[in-house]
Order: sequence, then C-alpha cells, then structure tokens
Amino acid sequence: MKVFKFGGASVKDAPGVKNLVRVLQTVGHSDTLVVVSAMGKTTNALERVIEAYFENKERLNQELVELKEFHLTIVKGLFEEQSAPVAADVHGFFEELHTFLKTNKAPNYSFVYDQVVSYGELLSTTIIHRYFELQGWKSYWLDARECIKTDDYYRAANLDWELTQDLIKTKAKGHQLVITQGFIGSNSNNFTTTLGREGSDYSAAIFAYALNAESVTIWKDVPGVLNGDPRVFNHTELLRQISYREAIELAFYGASVIHPKTLQPLQRKEIPLYVKSFENPEGEGTAVAKGKTLDPLIPCYIVKKDQVLIRLSSIDFSFIVEENISYIFGLLHEYQMPVELIQNSAISFSVCVNNKYKRLDELVLVLRSRFNVEVKEQVDLFTVRHFTDQALESIRNNGKQILLEQRTEETAQFVLS
Repeated sequence: MKVFKFGGASVKDAPGVKNLVRVLQTVGHSDTLVVVSAMGKTTNALERVIEAYFENKERLNQELVELKEFHLTIVKGLFEEQSAPVAADVHGFFEELHTFLKTNKAPNYSFVYDQVVSYGELLSTTIIHRYFELQGWKSYWLDARECIKTDDYYRAANLDWELTQDLIKTKAKGHQLVITQGFIGSNSNNFTTTLGREGSDYSAAIFAYALNAESVTIWKDVPGVLNGDPRVFNHTELLRQISYREAIELAFYGASVIHPKTLQPLQRKEIPLYVKSFENPEGEGTAVAKGKTLDPLIPCYIVKKDQVLIRLSSIDFSFIVEENISYIFGLLHEYQMPVELIQNSAISFSVCVNNKYKRLDELVLVLRSRFNVEVKEQVDLFTVRHFTDQALESIRNNGKQILLEQRTEETAQFVLS
C-alpha cells in the first residue's frame, strides 16, 4: 500500500480538491491510503473559535458561521446541484461542534483545543470522500480517532504504538482506497487528542508503519524539500535526496517541510518518503531514504520565529552545574517549554524556548526565586546546516542584533533580535 498525505494548501478550495483527484488519476489510487489535513487556514479559524469561546463569547457565533460558509462554498463548487447531501454532512459537524461548546464544563484549554480543532480534518475528509464517490471511486472513510490511540497529553499526544498498529491493520484491511484524517487521534476515554501542530505528516508515517507501506508521499505546494523556506530566504535550491538521519536533523532544527516525528517510524522499517509538488505530480521531488547525506551538499537554512531567550545567572556567583541544570530542565518540562537551544558557562545559563503553551510568566516567576533572570521575547532562531563562511556572513549581515551564537562541526545557530 502507498500512503499519500495532502496538506491544507492543496485542498484550500474546490479547484484544489479537483486537483487532488487529478494527482491521484496521474499517479494511481489503487491500494492507497490518503491522509488529509484541514482545508486551507481552517485550523487557524478554529483557533479563533477557541479564543472567542474563552475570551469573547459575542464573537463565537460569527466565527462559526464564517467557517461553515467557507466549507459550504467549497461543497457548492464541487457538487453543484448535487451538493445537498454533502452540505447536510457539513451542517451536522457544525451542530456537533456547537453542542460541545454549549455543554462543555471542562476549563482545560488544551482539552477544549483538541475537541474543537479536530473538526477541520473531519470536515475536509468527509467532503473529499464524497467527491471521490462522485468520480465513481469506491472510497472508505476512516475515522482516525478509531485507530490512532494516544495518552491524555492534549495538543501533543503520545502514541500507544502497539494498540494503534493493531487497530490500523484491522480498520484498513480489505479497502483499495482509504481516506482518513491527519493530526488527530483519541485517548482511552475516546476523547479526541491531537499529535501537535503540523502532525498530519506524522499521521501518514504512523499509518505507513502499521501497514508496512511501500512508500509515503507528502504532496506540497513546493517542488520538494528546499534548502530554505522560499518565503524567508532568496535563491533556494531543491534537495534531490536526503538521508533519514539528515532529514531528522533538519526536522529537529525546525525545517517546516517535514514534521520532526515523521521520519523515525519510517526509518525503522526503511520506508522511503517522497516530497513532491501537487502542482507537478510527475516532477522529480525529493527522496528521503538510506544513502547520501545530502544531494546536492549545500547549506540548509532554517528559521524559527517568535521564540523566547531566557538568560539565567546565579545570584551568589555560585557555579551553574549539574544540580542547577537539572532543576532548570525540570521546570522547563513542568511548564511545557520546548527547548530549542541551550548554552551555559560557569555562572550563567541561556535557553531559547518556544512559549507555545503560554506559560512563560509562570516559569519566570519560579526561576526568579533562585536566579537572576533576563527575558527577551519575539526573537528569531536561525539554524544553518552544512554552513560555509559565506552562509554565516549572510546571517550576520542581515541587519539584526545577534544575541547568541553557537557552532558545532556541521551546524551554526544564531538568536537574533
């Protein structure tokens, strides 16, 4: 079986869905499992729904109406006079969502987040499944929550691999074309969980691992994996091949084309990953497999924006050694701060973190009881893999202040303000 993953940009409107069908017609859709993200910027819109739910109830209904109309417009563009049954599916999902928001008593933001944002994938896959049927294709709609089983760590859930594999094999068996959702799963109580933002790639890898798939292809709006984000860096180049190890390194440092968790299950079974353009399905793309580290071997640029740099120093000039470092990392874990970069000296410790869970103020308050604390928000973390002198100069001369610089044999990182 082949596993295909289509992101939100590929299905942002009716022409996008029609193009997805053309891609499958071009490359084949027999013995294929298709993983699909929410349409366009739906996840962002659902995050605004959550924000309104917690902070401004007056805006809630307007946000829901606008999002429903967005999906109904896509339905109308795909099904025309046959749109009524699919429109009814869309209305049904929004009635479910409205009921949840009306009856929910849980104050846990992350719990509410997962229950709400999951509707983006449920909507997109339902619409596309119905469109497959319109083409005369025998398509099976699989609710990923029935087989992707996780713990209760909402917004970044951890997989129960053994149970998930068994359920995927059972649910997907006997179907030639399966469509399912990326990003979402469920816990032992059947509450919806999510695998982390951009987790649809990871979902594709999970399904591929469980099914011993022939390959995974991620269909993007770029020709493959580039050596930098073309929206940020000029003169980017296509990487024709990347080893699993190198791809994991790039993902770890924040390369947005491949999710950090995606490569690990694929590497274990040596399942090749292809990144191709949905605008040019017969193009070369990028292959991630065993072999060359990088082809061509050129610098790769990665940027993570809106990070936080925390500088700590000991109040009494004592050394920051194992005991203090262990304490600091314990707090970073407790307050859910993903660590992007660390640097320490005898009496100081610097860490660049992502405040995705909005708990920075709580963390800083505790740290101030033992350290002098300096916080710099909205900094950018630049990483250059396989750097050259010219590549480093391009970062140093971009007009921003360098707050921290760190280099290893193959990787240079800069925190810029």
